[in-house]
Amino acid sequence: MARQPATPETRSVRLLKVGEQVRHVISELLTRQMVHDEVLTAHSVSVTEVRMSPDLRHATVFVKPLLGADEEPVLKALRTHTAFFQKEVAGKLRLKYAAKIRFLADESFDVASKIDALLADPKVKRDLED
Repeated sequence: MARQPATPETRSVRLLKVGEQVRHVISELLTRQMVHDEVLTAHSVSVTEVRMSPDLRHATVFVKPLLGADEEPVLKALRTHTAFFQKEVAGKLRLKYAAKIRFLADESFDVASKIDALLADPKVKRDLED
């Protein structure tokens, strides 16, 4: 039987806590500009979510540059410095294994704006009022 994808409701509390700790460490590194990269110092980057694998060996980090500008160069810069982030996270959290970090763009804001645009459509408003 195929395993269902993990949703926030089905993930364990431990995975959520560790993911939140990883998010805080990476956010702090970016805020304090401890990564020496011109692209990252020129952009404000939000770490919106971190999803940990059940064995805590992999972390998927969802990021969004401020206003969604220059998303590809920011992701490329983050991926270039993945080893630095992994080392810092492992040093600060003292987990049994250093999690392999993978950076992805957060698409949830784009999906939310599409839904808002659909709901603002006059045809949909007319149907909702009935």
